Amino acid sequence: MTITALNLAVVGHTNTGKTSLMRTLLRDVHFGEVKDEAGTTRHVEQATIRLNHTDLVHLFDTPGLEDATGLLEWLEQNTPARADGIERLDVFLNSELAQNDFSQEAKVIRQVLNSNMSIYVIDAREPILAKYKDELTLLSWCARPLMPVFNFIAKQDLLEWSDMLARRGLHVHVGFDTVAFDFEGEMRLWDNLSTMLPNRGVTDELIRIRREEWQQLDHDARLKIADMLLDVAAYQSEIAEEADPAPALAQMHSTVKQLERQMHEQLLHLYRFYDSDVAPTELNLQEFQQDPFDTEVLKQYGIRTTSGAAAGALIGLGFDAATAGTSLGMGAAIGGLIGGILSNASTISDKLQGIQTIHVDPATITLLATRGLDLLDAIQHRGHATQSNTITVTERQAPFKPHQLPAPLKKARTRANWSSANGKSVEQARAARAEAAEELAKELKR
Repeated sequence: MTITALNLAVVGHTNTGKTSLMRTLLRDVHFGEVKDEAGTTRHVEQATIRLNHTDLVHLFDTPGLEDATGLLEWLEQNTPARADGIERLDVFLNSELAQNDFSQEAKVIRQVLNSNMSIYVIDAREPILAKYKDELTLLSWCARPLMPVFNFIAKQDLLEWSDMLARRGLHVHVGFDTVAFDFEGEMRLWDNLSTMLPNRGVTDELIRIRREEWQQLDHDARLKIADMLLDVAAYQSEIAEEADPAPALAQMHSTVKQLERQMHEQLLHLYRFYDSDVAPTELNLQEFQQDPFDTEVLKQYGIRTTSGAAAGALIGLGFDAATAGTSLGMGAAIGGLIGGILSNASTISDKLQGIQTIHVDPATITLLATRGLDLLDAIQHRGHATQSNTITVTERQAPFKPHQLPAPLKKARTRANWSSANGKSVEQARAARAEAAEELAKELKR
């Protein structure tokens, strides 16, 4: 099937969020310039939604309409009243005013006339003013389908706006917040656009591909979380009975934190939010980077440890490793839970050699799973136009209980060669670990 790309103009009053809408639809944090001031976009900027190597939509970000009222008054005084809208606009576009006093309006009108249809962006927080009504009148003269899109819709009553639009024959509109992203809201936007087009083939194809893409992103994200959890669950360290446990425990703490940070970066890249080196503002992941071995953090998430010992005793912070390792002996030092790490002298050989095998506690693994899903949820509801650099926790609901780890994680705790952190080759275990990751990803639901 041959597809002709849809030319879609994004228009509206100055500073209503046109460029922000473009960024969100394009999944591009870098498109255009977004500032909290009037007239940021001065020229028409084009971008393309290209999926499966096919151009589906050409988006045109236009300057803000600054003086529609003044232009409308000039048109009423200087063009024949019995002429149609396009005829009257042609008079204006061929006048000197189109290059001078009303150059911004001229750029918008020319782009609308050269597009298949337009989106009119409305700041839902604004009252209905005469200038907005005049803008709609001008745009109606272009004789192109026009669909209003409400931005900043949180806690806003749209009844008066809807009534005003209906009086002007604009019965199809949609709310789509460019900051608090809602995937289904975007699908409604494209579907509503379809009702105003003679051929909805392009938009139907876009909706189909975007849904497939979104589902694949969700699957890939959960797979990355699952992969990190298996890496942590399989992570082990062997310590001789009389050795100082401090270096091994400190290394485990550091490695687990690094594995979690790597997973965070992978999720951000997957959803095209990138890292601080290339992002417009550095993202603040402080809530997601609190020490996973800290008792207070576990309490915040309502996660109870699997033993009565206190979790979170970091090396040098409330835990005298040297004393525990020498005066008390290794058994007393790590015989229970220490800083989210458990001992597990599981084999007769280990006992005969005086070796303790330690691994990460199920409570910490549960916390890592919860935080991974929290970040995923926050990313999936973050618009690419969001200017805030803070990503906050919204859920804190664990996907499983520490004493009921999913089967793949239980299996991982007996498979040291599944963890990249153990310094052993994982090539031979790659297929088994990949299968376990797929299974675990399906269970990471809430």
